[in-house]
Amino acid sequence: MTQTLVIVPTYNERENLPRIAERLLALPVKVDLLVVDDNSPDGTGQVADALAAQHPEIHVLHRKEKAGLGRAYIAGFKWALARGYEYIFEMDGDFSHNPDDIPRFLEAAAEADLVLGSRYIGGIRIMNWPLSRLMLSKAAATYVRLVTGMPFTDPTSGYKCFRRHALEGLDLDAVRSNGYSFQIELTHKLWRQGLRVIEIPIVFTERLQGHSKMSGHIIREAFFMVWRLWLQNGMRRRPRMQPLPTALDARAVPPPVPPPSRPPSC
Repeated sequence: MTQTLVIVPTYNERENLPRIAERLLALPVKVDLLVVDDNSPDGTGQVADALAAQHPEIHVLHRKEKAGLGRAYIAGFKWALARGYEYIFEMDGDFSHNPDDIPRFLEAAAEADLVLGSRYIGGIRIMNWPLSRLMLSKAAATYVRLVTGMPFTDPTSGYKCFRRHALEGLDLDAVRSNGYSFQIELTHKLWRQGLRVIEIPIVFTERLQGHSKMSGHIIREAFFMVWRLWLQNGMRRRPRMQPLPTALDARAVPPPVPPPSRPPSC
């Protein structure tokens, strides 16, 4: 078993899943893939089972119904922790997140408890979004920073790498949010504990196949969630503790590195 697990929640992603799996298995670092499927009516779960039968690195967790992004990730986190993975990723299954960024996440994770893939650090890196969607996303990021005090440029990002001990320190059953506010809640819980959170730049590409999962309910949930987080933090806009120097932490495990290239044979 590898140290790294990429969790991909799916609902009607049968066209994208084989290509996602192929890209992940071709990375220069070894990763396992966990597909968490919410009983997709298009047969994504069956496609995932077929891939798992061919590749021991691929695993499938079937859920009986569509219960939301947050619940899918919580199920995936528990599965990963029970099996001893050290680096645990969130990644979309529609190619909006580039699998080729995973080695950069792992490099950054040597100095962090959580690595966020940011669409806005050092500029805007989003492809194929209408201006209205971009303005909504940027406004949401500003709103989260103003209410909670978190200094991150992209607190709603869904491309993340958690260190094992960071997730072990959370009461996963107490996580209340389920849509995009789930991303805000988990980041805030770790940040307010004084854990080290690092952002790295990514390019986000709007999905080319299927349909976006954004809805009015998801936006409303996120709007009110940030105030609940502020209250949970004692109305503070700063962490309860200062970040620890995780690179010197005895818990730290070096990230996996690509195998050395062999010199050409004569």
